[in-house]
Amino acid sequence: EVHLEQSGGGLVQAGGSLRLSCAGSGFNFDDYGIGWFRQAPGKEREGVFCLNRDDNSTYYDDSVRGRFTFASDSAKNTVYLTMNSLKPEDTAVYYCAVGVVADICLKEWYDYWGQGTQVTVSS
Repeated sequence: EVHLEQSGGGLVQAGGSLRLSCAGSGFNFDDYGIGWFRQAPGKEREGVFCLNRDDNSTYYDDSVRGRFTFASDSAKNTVYLTMNSLKPEDTAVYYCAVGVVADICLKEWYDYWGQGTQVTVSS
């Protein structure tokens, strides 16, 4: 059974940093497209980072490019999202996800999801 267990997140002041973790079980991250998404209150779930496993290309949303960094540890079957220079507008619930055919960084293309973790950035 595919399972994604998230950790990290919390409350941080603007300009601070956080690292989100997503540990996988029942599958191997190397076999799936990977995404990090976020959903703010009243807004759609949006992709902030995606890895297209077809060509290993990566996508960062313009709003986070240069501040957020994806990393993976195959030995631990865990992926990470390091978030620097956080802004109040980054406040949201963050989700990791994997997809069998995840060619586009949209939630509809992803099959399995973590439970979500709250990130709150105070001004």
